[in-house]
Amino acid sequence: MLFSFGITSVSSSEHSVLKMFGSHCVKCHGEGGKVKGKVNLLEIKTSAALSKNIDLLQALIDVVNNGEMPPEGEPELKSIDRERVVSELRGILNDVVSKGRLIPKTPIRRMNRFQYNNAVKDLLELNVEVFSLPEKMMRSYGYFDPASGKIPDTVHVGSRPLGKSQMIEPRLAGVGPFPQDLRAEHGFDNQGDHLSLSPVQMEDFYKLSQSIVNSDTFTAKHCGIWDDFFAEPEEKGKELDQVIHKRLSKFLRSAFRRPVTSELVARYVKNVQYRIAKGESFTRAMKDIASVVLCSPRFLYLYDRPINGVDDDFNLASRLSFFLWGSIPDKELLRLAESKTLSQKEILTAQVERMLGDKRLKRFCDSFPAQWLQLERIITSTPDRIMFPTFYANAYRTSMHMMLEPLLLFETILVENRPVYELIDSNFSYRSSPLSNWYKNGKRTGGLPPTRLAYKRELLTSRREGGVITNAAVMTMTSNPTRSQPITRGAWMLTVIFNNPPEPPPADVPPLTESVNAESDNPLTIRERLAVHRERSDCSGCHVKIDPLGFALENYGPVGAWRDSYKNGRKVDSSGKLFRKHDFSSIEEFKDAILAEKPRFVKAFSGHMLSFALGRKLTATDLPALEIIADEAKKKDYRFQPLLKSIILSEPFLNEPK
Repeated sequence: MLFSFGITSVSSSEHSVLKMFGSHCVKCHGEGGKVKGKVNLLEIKTSAALSKNIDLLQALIDVVNNGEMPPEGEPELKSIDRERVVSELRGILNDVVSKGRLIPKTPIRRMNRFQYNNAVKDLLELNVEVFSLPEKMMRSYGYFDPASGKIPDTVHVGSRPLGKSQMIEPRLAGVGPFPQDLRAEHGFDNQGDHLSLSPVQMEDFYKLSQSIVNSDTFTAKHCGIWDDFFAEPEEKGKELDQVIHKRLSKFLRSAFRRPVTSELVARYVKNVQYRIAKGESFTRAMKDIASVVLCSPRFLYLYDRPINGVDDDFNLASRLSFFLWGSIPDKELLRLAESKTLSQKEILTAQVERMLGDKRLKRFCDSFPAQWLQLERIITSTPDRIMFPTFYANAYRTSMHMMLEPLLLFETILVENRPVYELIDSNFSYRSSPLSNWYKNGKRTGGLPPTRLAYKRELLTSRREGGVITNAAVMTMTSNPTRSQPITRGAWMLTVIFNNPPEPPPADVPPLTESVNAESDNPLTIRERLAVHRERSDCSGCHVKIDPLGFALENYGPVGAWRDSYKNGRKVDSSGKLFRKHDFSSIEEFKDAILAEKPRFVKAFSGHMLSFALGRKLTATDLPALEIIADEAKKKDYRFQPLLKSIILSEPFLNEPK
């Protein structure tokens, strides 16, 4: 989408945006039938007309606020004029949203397998895992205690890619997970439009539920509700029927996350009675009925719909628990939902604080940050063995050490309630001994224990390190085997850090010629070799956004090691301008430029978390809420836990579809 503002000043009148359209934009977007980006601004005569197209409103806010328009070659807007235009556009959007109640509904969706594992574990109060989860990149060895408000200086962790023994943990014997759910594009694996349930999957869930209750290790030793649910009672006859009814009422309420009707309970009770009458033992019959519950749509599906007049606090309880704990609400949340007090601000805030201090918060850390940072890409990174032989020392790739560093940083900033902008620039990190040596001299030394690694908190002396954007894992996974990839890194920055993913590149863009010695043999720098892409009209618009972000990281080689020059002797040029208003010539200045835009980063980061919390892609109608969240965060120095509270107290999170 292109807007051409041949303008250096904007009228200070009430509708400066509309006057700007008429005087300076329609020459490319309406006059003479010329409609760039399929946007005809000549048709926009009033603010009311503009308010009818909220997608256009969002696009206008983005391109003007991000400095993408006016395009290169046109006079730039002064900062005060740009701020006035953006403020007016946001005012129109806020007015539309406040009057229209246009917040979209989250699609009905089933649990993904991470949520299913957690939900079954919590429902049955298991002290073992249900099944192994390869997508859970890190296993903790007892260090995670958010109530303490501190991550220890030394933590012990494991990582499955380092070897299967790293992730061996107690679980139910003979239970295997269903296939991993796909992530939404630029999103997460809990997005509603990706989590359907086919008849074949329904049958698979039944088989899975049967394997759970029939596991040899599904016993009183590992199941916390065994005595209260599965153990055979002393009562007989009608008294036994009452026991069955009581046990099932409590169980179904927890499994379905809301009160259940007497008719529904009666159907389950009748099923158990029938099985016992056919000769099954009480325990066997209760196992079978538990299996039925674990594959019921009422258990599998997440939905925000009032049922039989039940108040929406139950929906709020589920949204809250699946966001922070990746699982079903506990007894306290359900109790408050039933009393219709959970939605009261003071009580809800207190519950968020309680949940943030619970060890189940680890599930948020096991799910959100790895997906936000797209860390699964590091697993398939294969730097050239000839160029980087020490990367593969001791049979394990160094990237498997790298991947845990940003995850531990994320956990520390959350648990210690530090400012979220430390994700951009922190003065500490957690590193294993081999990883620490890698940063110091580009070589990995030290052996690997068979089951876990010790990561120690290190104070960093250089701002070249610290945060997630200069982390060796990110630098390695955004490179190809032989060279860094500024475009890939820039696209990663746009998507992950600024939540503004670029369009896919044209299919006919020619690739760079690659070989092990391509950089040494070519007299041009990567910046010069990629300049040809910016000469194409269909490429230039995106490269204006991508290139400054990618080249800012160019001092980091294909495996994250610092370099001042390329192998051909040419000096690395990492200079650029962020949002066309912050000049930088080094990584330190680049970090300063991002930190000068804290509200922009925090709003983008909050957008990722809100999308994760709601299980849907955000729309233009969510933007006013993100502005409020960022404003509230600023008052608390952008600290992580108040930011989470603001997200939970936001209109999109609390909004209940009617």
